[in-house]
Amino acid sequence: MQKQIKNWTWFLVPVIAIGGLFWPKFGLLLFPIMVTLIGIGIFRGKFWCGNLCPHGSLFDRFVSPFSAGRKFPELIKSPLLKWGFFTFFMGMFVIRVVRVMGSWGSLGFWDQLGFVMVFNYMMPTIIGITLGLVIKPRAWCRFCPMGTVAELSYRLGKKLGLTRNTDLIVSGFSPGKCADCGLCNRSCPLELTPQNALEKEGFQETSCIKCGICTEKCPQKLLDMGKAS
Repeated sequence: MQKQIKNWTWFLVPVIAIGGLFWPKFGLLLFPIMVTLIGIGIFRGKFWCGNLCPHGSLFDRFVSPFSAGRKFPELIKSPLLKWGFFTFFMGMFVIRVVRVMGSWGSLGFWDQLGFVMVFNYMMPTIIGITLGLVIKPRAWCRFCPMGTVAELSYRLGKKLGLTRNTDLIVSGFSPGKCADCGLCNRSCPLELTPQNALEKEGFQETSCIKCGICTEKCPQKLLDMGKAS
């Protein structure tokens, strides 16, 4: 069921990004999406990004076959880009929403607010597809502002102890059987290092999108995606 959902959430991208240009209220769909992303983030981190995100589904299904498959440049992996872009993106979003709030109560308010959301949604669509073709399908996901929101929610959830019985992490066992082939690391869409799960208490990287691809690629089946102990 989870994979079926992942394979079809992409259809929300053209509905919101393109349909919203003609019917701006489609942009209001982003509010429940954001609430869901934050809610899941508190309990399971970036699980949304790897399993439910419409853009992630689009990148995996339609961009991946045509991607150049290059390694991420250091800039893409840079924390400076991630947090700098997050600050810029959220700052511009807040400014636009504040401007629209001036028309609260008017007939066109919801269309204006919806268009703000559509405009913001166009950014990951255009930039994400471009980077996905030129570099790797999930290049955008390395610094996606909504992914950063999910990561911040996750950190809050961990501090409050809310992830103890709900979180999913990559766990490893029988490290002596590892052939050190590196397939798990190379298969990670974000170029993380899930092989480290064999050396410590699970893969605790907060940027992990919980997609489980690394567990599927391990030829020795030494990795597993499951609840944290």
